[in-house]
Amino acid sequence: MQLQTGTFVTSVIDEKPTLSSAYDKPINAYDEAFTEDRQPRAHWEALLRNMSNLSDEEMLDRQRRAQRILREDGATYNLTSDPLTPSVWSLDLIPNIIPTDEWLAIEQGLAQRSNLFDLMLKDLYGPQELLKNGIIPSEIIFSHPGFLRQCHGVMVPGAHQLLHHAVDLVRDHTGQFQVIGDRTQAPNGAGYALENRTVVSRVIPNSFRDSQVRRLAGFFQSFKNMLSSLASQWTDTPRIVMLSPGAYSSTYFEQAYLSNYLGFPLVQGSDLTVRNGAVWMKSLNGLARVDVILRRVDDAYCDQAELRADSFLGVPGLLEVVRAGNVVLANPLGSGILEAPALVKFLPAISEFLTSEQLSLPSVTTWWCGDKNDFNYVIANISNLIIKPAIRSHSSNSIYGHTLSEKQKLSTIEKIKKAPHLYTAQSYVPGSMSPIWLDGKIQARPSLLRAFTIAGPTSYTVMPGGLSRAGESTKESIVTNMSVSKSKDTWIIAAEPEAQTTLFNDQVLLQDEALQANLPSRVVENLFWMGRYAERAEISMRLLRTIFKQMNGIDPLPEESRRMLLEMASTQTGCLPGFMEADEKLLANPEAELVSIITDGNRAGSVKANLQAMLSCGEQVKEMLSADTRIIINELRDHIHELDRAYTNGLPSAPEESLDSLVTSLLALSGLNHESMLRGLDWTFQEIGRRTERALQTATLLRSALTTPLPSGPQQQILESVLLSVEALISFRRRYRNRVRVAYGLDLLMIDGTNPRSLLYQVEQLRKYIRELPRNETTTAGLSPENKIILKSLNDIQLADLEELAQIDPNTQSRLKLEQLMTELLDQLEQFTVLISDKYFDHTAGPQSLTEAIRGTNI
Repeated sequence: MQLQTGTFVTSVIDEKPTLSSAYDKPINAYDEAFTEDRQPRAHWEALLRNMSNLSDEEMLDRQRRAQRILREDGATYNLTSDPLTPSVWSLDLIPNIIPTDEWLAIEQGLAQRSNLFDLMLKDLYGPQELLKNGIIPSEIIFSHPGFLRQCHGVMVPGAHQLLHHAVDLVRDHTGQFQVIGDRTQAPNGAGYALENRTVVSRVIPNSFRDSQVRRLAGFFQSFKNMLSSLASQWTDTPRIVMLSPGAYSSTYFEQAYLSNYLGFPLVQGSDLTVRNGAVWMKSLNGLARVDVILRRVDDAYCDQAELRADSFLGVPGLLEVVRAGNVVLANPLGSGILEAPALVKFLPAISEFLTSEQLSLPSVTTWWCGDKNDFNYVIANISNLIIKPAIRSHSSNSIYGHTLSEKQKLSTIEKIKKAPHLYTAQSYVPGSMSPIWLDGKIQARPSLLRAFTIAGPTSYTVMPGGLSRAGESTKESIVTNMSVSKSKDTWIIAAEPEAQTTLFNDQVLLQDEALQANLPSRVVENLFWMGRYAERAEISMRLLRTIFKQMNGIDPLPEESRRMLLEMASTQTGCLPGFMEADEKLLANPEAELVSIITDGNRAGSVKANLQAMLSCGEQVKEMLSADTRIIINELRDHIHELDRAYTNGLPSAPEESLDSLVTSLLALSGLNHESMLRGLDWTFQEIGRRTERALQTATLLRSALTTPLPSGPQQQILESVLLSVEALISFRRRYRNRVRVAYGLDLLMIDGTNPRSLLYQVEQLRKYIRELPRNETTTAGLSPENKIILKSLNDIQLADLEELAQIDPNTQSRLKLEQLMTELLDQLEQFTVLISDKYFDHTAGPQSLTEAIRGTNI
């Protein structure tokens, strides 16, 4: 399908503006925006006219703004394990538009299809009349790993078993929509559709407002109402959670976005446990019973006890609780069987058998190779078909027959012949051509629509819109991979303006508010470490900036000072041995080691490694981060990339300046958390992590810098370097004039309660915060161990004799008592973090298959 692209052209005929096609007429494909005679379709005219009034630069500016909003929202898809390079969700500004009269027919067809799939699910896990009567060949069901025999007879309360359904649609060359696939296991995409709507309505608000687009809020209100009703048999205030595979799920953004929008906690398998025949969420305040689970984990991974024992994503014993009727899953376990492409061939017969109706929304023509006649047809016509596995899986790929060489065709035919029942074939429908803004101009690309339905009290509710996608290449293929396509907002044009609706009811349940404060321990653990890594990176960069300033100063740096400063860099970052065992050559040429300390992301303790770890913790709790926090995190990512570029050829000319923007961003993040974050347990644990790490870093800095005595000049340089790295040099000079003594430095850095970077200040803050933590029931009286450690550290600091600490021990020729005090404080603070971790954080061991454990044992 070859197309020539161009730009909008306007002409004046009878003083009325008209639009001609932005691209040539597609061959053998339906054009969404233009008629056969290349005039805009009626429901596209208003949008095309508005966009024709925009210059290329204005369109590009709006496209950039849309991508900036998506990035600031943290909208990602197919996130890699590298927190520095998340894949930002791709959105095209030009929406997909469907008029109301056409949508009504689609809506009816979608509701009918969801109802049919619901009846199929009930039958397959119930009486199995479809199998007994030969409507569905038994080998399609019983050979399918998605058919869970453990779920036979398990029913969801209410009228429907299939609670949420996604349907992929394409138009054929006549404009008729055809279904090419169904998602029934853990349907995704509705959250992305909502994000698309949010962004597009902000970037082209006039066009959106003037087009009378149907709103999406009512659909999500119905979604929430449906989930709430599932547990109505035993509670009026159900606890609903969204079960996620984790932060590196390709659709994790959508899960976090929807959980926030609907007001449900986002949990992972390790956050839940089965006790006394029910599912409970493990949190700081103890166990909270869960009534409904909206899952984004595939069937087989949801229960290690009865399904896949090697899963790390599920909850052991979950299926037994479902079987007992004490928790409801949406969608129910076992619903993945309905995604089997082989079932599509039999849908007309299934519909006739179960409903005595014909499907108004047809499926793409499908052949199952387990049928002899179908097998012969597929072999004879493979060049015109799409070959799909009869059993859908994440690793399965479609084979487009028209793209195969003769050798590839023969190889494919041989595979089919070996196991015909494992293959299906479908007719090739390229999909309609939709206009997209690409490379600075309007182009046409094949498109696909994913529509969504949810179960209502009597029938199915259809989202008035959906997730449209368009390919970015001109290749003739159906758009199936979201990571290599542009998404589009889908506008259903209403006959008249819709009344404004809100997502939530006016009634606010107090239990919902309590649940929001009842955080999973995994969440607070990530926030705790996010605070620690941020502080660790900041103090390292502050010290490195000071070292660069001293080394590049006007006066030459004495050898003792140079060695001490470089050793401090290794000790502070933990990048050992580094300069600790440096010879004269390394001390004279420290550039390569300093570059490694800053930019080597694979080196534990380096600046980049700490920042990467902080960003990873942030990804794990994306749903907890505010919009402004995400903006700062994106700036941090940009500054890290700039840092890599600056250090490509070694140390830059002004290396201290290369770290300034990173330090500033970390300070902005700290200030934002302090000024804007609610003082809940999430904030408290982040502050505990930050204050603990700052105390550890300060004690380490004092021990490495001041315990070894130096001559007067170098000693002054080192003390001033320490003060400069913690932003205290000006205060020191103002307080003590020019009297540079170690004891005075210790006064400011150890026991000054007005200095927010002193040891005393950190420990006093920790003492305050641990009083606010939940009190677990204990059998022992008196203070908790973490309280005792903090009190002891506080006393050690307050009772210290600074003059005595500054004295040099004649036997060791070091400030022995200062070293002993700092070492003791470091040990106590590390012990404090262990106690906090053991008491409040989750340390559930990953599940392990018993058979695998036995197999790996030498008997």
